[in-house]
Amino acid sequence: MAAELLSPAEAQGAAEVANQLKARLDTVMLDQQTVVEQVVMAVLARGHVLLEGLPGLGKTELCKSLAKLLALPFRRIQFTPDLLPGDITGTYVLEGEGRRDFVFREGPLFASLVLADEINRSSPKTQAALLEAMQERRVTVLGQTRALPDPFFVLATQNPIELEGTYPLPEAQLDRFLFRIQVPPVGAKTLRALLTTRVRGAPPELSPVLDADGLARLFAAVDRVHLPGPVADFIGRLVEASDPRQASAPEAVRRFVRYGASPRAALALAAAGRARALMRGRPNVGFDDVVAAAPAALNHRLVLAYEASLEKVSASDVVGALLQAVPEVPRD
Repeated sequence: MAAELLSPAEAQGAAEVANQLKARLDTVMLDQQTVVEQVVMAVLARGHVLLEGLPGLGKTELCKSLAKLLALPFRRIQFTPDLLPGDITGTYVLEGEGRRDFVFREGPLFASLVLADEINRSSPKTQAALLEAMQERRVTVLGQTRALPDPFFVLATQNPIELEGTYPLPEAQLDRFLFRIQVPPVGAKTLRALLTTRVRGAPPELSPVLDADGLARLFAAVDRVHLPGPVADFIGRLVEASDPRQASAPEAVRRFVRYGASPRAALALAAAGRARALMRGRPNVGFDDVVAAAPAALNHRLVLAYEASLEKVSASDVVGALLQAVPEVPRD
């Protein structure tokens, strides 16, 4: 049976809590309101996030601060070329005296919020160990499957320009991230505020704004946000048009895209749309929620053709053209 729809009063109450979380994160990431909003959207949608940007922009501090504000168990994994799958999932060790038995020791994945720092520095074998964890919320070691904590989030970071000694994430793993968020550089005004308000760059002290029960109530509220039929149709047409083989694909997609977004992209847009609508105190998803979520939800799900690199066309450029070409309401 479908859940009861959210009332306007309930939506407003949930929005106040969600925006309190966003306001606290804004004090950590100065002048990065768009990044912070997208991260909070992803959390409410229970999705994983890939943060991409130059070193020193506060990506790691953002993840640590989020764990403090949500009072969630937090682990950080520094990905390196010599990291093995067992180093993150856990492994069996021989323990005891006399009769010795193999005992499973949990790895750092057994936390509610896991920071995968510089994820593209580890080998594909280690990256693949995250696939089951991110999709199924469980890990399998030597044939034994163990559930991960609920909730479970992976926030991964990578440097987009430093490619020496790195292993690009395969498309199947990129598809598991709800959002890929570009963290832009900050300007002189922000740097001045940082220098004058923070000794040695230390972030402000934070206290939790939500406990486990409060977070569960927010998740339940997001699930009850209504997705109207026309908005669901818009999501479907948007994802369909990202495939160059479809008649509805715009010129930019046909020229620069080899493979379009998967059905998981449609689910991501719907979940992110619900989260954004709730953050604005609305009990239903609007077209603007989908449009706002589309760049971060689609830019890593498009496999670009070689012509895109020749003409310096990015995935974000293609998503922008896609949003311009696909009408919110069918013209016919």
